Amino acid sequence: MFILSETQQTKVIEAIKDAETNTSGEIKVHIESNCKHESPMERAGQIFEYLHLHKTANRNGVLFYLAYEDRKFAVLGDKGINDKVGADFWNSTVGLLRDYFKKGDFENGLIAGIKEAGIKLREFFPYQSTDKNEISDDLSIGH
Repeated sequence: MFILSETQQTKVIEAIKDAETNTSGEIKVHIESNCKHESPMERAGQIFEYLHLHKTANRNGVLFYLAYEDRKFAVLGDKGINDKVGADFWNSTVGLLRDYFKKGDFENGLIAGIKEAGIKLREFFPYQSTDKNEISDDLSIGH
């Protein structure tokens, strides 16, 4: 059984689209049942590369990684955004997700985290008229 219904998936995708409206940054969500590594950050790094998030023009991609059966997750930002926001921002975003995820509310946890990332991306990487959507907004689903 997948953790999000079709309606919930649509709402998460809409949150990505909304967050990206005001920024050149790219946000991606990858969900799978089990983490294929001890460390969810390690697995997020693999997925980050696999999805080419490290190839955005401004190196401002953000990945929300969730392995729901293992109850593991990570948030990973590329060099461009990491250089601007620092570890405190990511730690607070992880804390926000954890609060929702503890209650089993994956939909609203992801939406809240995506909104936070969108605000920071907009602050440092505002939308430009020449911007294009470099990474699909659809959810990435693993096994």
